[in-house]
Parts: sequence; structure tokens; C-alpha cells
Amino acid sequence: MVMADRPEVQTASVPVAAVTLVGLAENMVNGLARVPFRRPWEGPGSLLDNVGRSVTRQVVRSFMGFSMGLPIEEFRSMEKVLDELCQVVMPPFVEMTDDVELTGDEIAGVPGLWCRRRASSDAHVAEDEHKASIDGTILYLHGGGYIGTSPMMYSAFAASLVKGTGCELYIADYRLAPEFPFPAGVHDAADVYAALLERGVDPAHLIVAGDSGGGGLATSLMGALSDRGLPAPAALLLFSPEVDLDLDQPSITDNAQHDILPWNVPVTPYLHGVQPSDARVSAIYATPDPDWFPPTFVCSGGDEMFRDGIRDFVVALRRAGVEVEAMEEPGMFHVFPILMPWSDASARVVMALDAFVDRHVAADPDAVPTH
Repeated sequence: MVMADRPEVQTASVPVAAVTLVGLAENMVNGLARVPFRRPWEGPGSLLDNVGRSVTRQVVRSFMGFSMGLPIEEFRSMEKVLDELCQVVMPPFVEMTDDVELTGDEIAGVPGLWCRRRASSDAHVAEDEHKASIDGTILYLHGGGYIGTSPMMYSAFAASLVKGTGCELYIADYRLAPEFPFPAGVHDAADVYAALLERGVDPAHLIVAGDSGGGGLATSLMGALSDRGLPAPAALLLFSPEVDLDLDQPSITDNAQHDILPWNVPVTPYLHGVQPSDARVSAIYATPDPDWFPPTFVCSGGDEMFRDGIRDFVVALRRAGVEVEAMEEPGMFHVFPILMPWSDASARVVMALDAFVDRHVAADPDAVPTH
């Protein structure tokens, strides 16, 4: 499901949606035309990394800049078209590249997408001795600034996590703002987490992960789970998490020209009157309990706008006594492992992430797919 498919969500008419897509294409072409004038070959990495970073930055920035200026009904219609394209392209792509299959499901009333290695699926492997063991279960909360994207759009990155960690992964299609502001997404994530436990997932083999707004949501989820008296997950994996919605750190302006994010990052639709300094939405203001809070892996880019907030978050966790492994890659922008999986920096993150999961999530040889 994508947000446009929910009965409460309004979409634009077909002609308006078509004009919107034409406008998006024109804006993307205009953005790409600027790349050669920005000296894309210069940077901290190899020639391929530098050019790839410049092109990726401009493409995503053009997309986000155009999207943020649309009425919400046009944004949802555009999002639906992109999701439908991913529905066609992604399943065969992840099967070919990572030997991962995608299946839809609904957990605690929250739709989503399972990503699993084909060798761990009953549908493809008849003999138990030939099935791949499942090393854990990842509840993944996708990014999109609390307002956009869908599970299928994240299937390629999710498949890479499945392949690297040996885990099965569920991308929850939680409700998004502005139609469903805080705390709707937190409630959805907490309900899915509790339902996974009810399905028999051992918390010692359960991981929560997220990027950008989904990373911020993952940190909010930790507080919600603790309040509900639920056990902590075995680990928390965060990629460029949005953990400070005050947006008043120096890096917000200092890195605006280097990042993929728009200079006017939207948070009002999600907050809907909640103060950005509220610990429920900005994890840097929370007080983690070291006896409960899980070991945490944090990845970020040295050139991203959220850099300073993420640094403060890491410091706060360490001061509280929480085990943290943080990686800040110089010269990289927001969620670079997702947008530039071929880069040397992303390869370093994947290696460190896999080692982190191996240390904190013991393999469960008796695990079966969580149907």
C-alpha cells in the first residue's frame, strides 16, 4: 500500500497528476544540466565517487525541491505513480541482485513488505536441511521526512540488508503526515513491534532500523516501547536519523549547499502543534535508560544538514551509558548508503554494520519465516 491508496487520503485528478509528472521531469532535467558547472570531479573520494555524489545530490535535490512545493493531493498522486513503477521494477531486481523475494503482509493492521532470502522461504525450498537459517528479524521504518515514500521504494536497500545480515526484514507502511501527524506513525510502529513478539519473535533476535525520518521514528519507538513495558530489541540501526526537529544546529545552514535535503526541511506537518523540543519527537532531548536502551549503530555523513544533531545524539547516548557505534563519513550527504550503495564509504558502512549485528544478534538456527 502507498498513502494514496488509503481511503482518508485525497489525490489529484488524472490530468493534474499528468501535468505534475511532466513538471517533475522538466525540473530533473534542469537540475542535471547544472551538474557540469559544479565541478563534479572534485571531492574527497575517487573520480567515480565524486561524480556519482554530484549527480545523485542534484537529482535528489531537484526531486525534493519540486515535491515540497506541491499541494498534498498532487504529491500523493506523484508518489503513487512512482510506487507503481517500483512495484514492477523492484521484485525482479532484488531477486536477481540479492536473491531476495518480496511478499506483502499486514501486521497489527499495518500493511508492509517482507524481504527474505529465497533460500529461507517454504515456497522455494522443500527440504529443511537446504533452508537458510534466519539470523534475526528487522523491523524497518522507511525514511521520507515523516511525509513520503513507501516500502516498495525501499526494497533495494532492504534487500541489501537482508543479504548482508542474514535477517528477514519487514518494512512497515506506517501512516504519514500531514494526513496522519504525530503520534500516528509511532503507534503503528509500536503495534507492529508488539505483534512480532506475539508471533513468536524473540526480542534477542529482533532489530529495529530506520533512516532519516524513519530513523527519528525508530528512536521515538524506543520511548514508546519502554512506556508500554515491552522488552527492548537486540539492536537499533540508524542511518542519518532525524533526531533533532528544532533544526537550529549550525550544520543545518553550513551544510545546506552540500546536502541533498531542501534548505527548508519540513517538520510542521508531522509535529502538528507538538513542540520540536519534545523528547517524544526529538531524541536528543530524551533521557535513555542504559539498562533498557539497546546497543545502537549510527551512520551519518559529514556534509549532511543533520550532522550536528546526530553528533549530539551519539554523545548523549554514550553519556547515559548506552553502547554506541557511530560512523560519520567525510564528504558524504544524507542517507548516502541508500543513495550511493556503490561508493567506498557505503561499503565501509555495510562491513561495520554486519559486524555490529553479528556481535549483538545471535543467530537463531530454529527460526522460521515470520508469517
